[in-house]
Amino acid sequence: MSRKFVLALCAVLAFGQQGPFRIATTEIVLPVTVVDKRSDRYVNGLEAKDFSLLDNGKPQDIKVEVTYVPISLVIAVQANNTVEPFLPKIKKIGNMLEALVIGQQGEARVLKFDHRMIWMNEGFTNDGKVLNAALDRINAGSSTSAMVDAIFEATRELRRRPTSQRRVLMLIAETRDKGSEGRIREALLSAQINNIIVYSVNINRLVTSLAKKMDAPRPDHIPATARAPVPGGAPQTPGTIAAMQGYGYEAGDVTPLIKELFIQVKSVFVPNPVEVFTRHTGGREFSFLSQRDLDEVVTKLGEELHSQYLINYKPNNLDQAGWHDVKVSVGANPKQYQIRTKPGYYTAAKFDQGQSGQ
Repeated sequence: MSRKFVLALCAVLAFGQQGPFRIATTEIVLPVTVVDKRSDRYVNGLEAKDFSLLDNGKPQDIKVEVTYVPISLVIAVQANNTVEPFLPKIKKIGNMLEALVIGQQGEARVLKFDHRMIWMNEGFTNDGKVLNAALDRINAGSSTSAMVDAIFEATRELRRRPTSQRRVLMLIAETRDKGSEGRIREALLSAQINNIIVYSVNINRLVTSLAKKMDAPRPDHIPATARAPVPGGAPQTPGTIAAMQGYGYEAGDVTPLIKELFIQVKSVFVPNPVEVFTRHTGGREFSFLSQRDLDEVVTKLGEELHSQYLINYKPNNLDQAGWHDVKVSVGANPKQYQIRTKPGYYTAAKFDQGQSGQ
């Protein structure tokens, strides 16, 4: 059975036979991180009465979980040949993950991926030795990195965890996808309806390209004397432009791109899929080069997860199909806080042309 068929089957089971956009969301869960702009520290000790929420501009009756909720964590590690130099660093973070992220009540499972999805430990575990052994068994594989498929696989596993657990995906990978059979839009919806937060630990593509073992160059079949220099001012090819400017783009508000992914029928080009996943689910992007950087990332991730609030509510405007903008504010002077949460969610109307939403 091909992975493409399995992904299609999962999409049908998750979103209904009429297509992925006939779902009707009935309860929204928002992870909310509150940071004091003056001190750049997480704000703890807030109560439910300190929060207010607008859904498409309409006030909502919300419930706020202010106590710590145990975590179910999937650590998805890109393990193709381009990231091989980084794997020894990744193998060393098991103890920190256990102590700072998972904690005594949490659980974790390790997934490695190239073109294959391979679980490195049987079931979720709270045993640090099992987690370390799972990370230590990760070795580099093929040249493919099916990141979107890995997110599908992780969400499929996390949705089986108890609803009393907070479902978190920690993605350690480059910011590009190479070889997935699933689509970003369906993966976003899968994360949304299963209340999964995606955090990414980005591996720098420039560093991986420089560290990659290069094959011996093939002999040039064109003599050097037959090559004429390119005259000044000649048009540059796409390859030279990419080499000079890279493939990055300016960071900014990705909400319009997320909306377009849900609304458009055709696929939308996404230059940085990781940013879309993290911003849409209320997560965050990190990056690292050295072992010290990676250790600091794990520390920051644990601190954020243990400082988050969870807002639950049943929207009172579900008759409004499509994209819902969500705005969360805190306290009498909300400008003093930086708030990170989901920008919104997509839903279909409960009734569409006389038929129930799926």
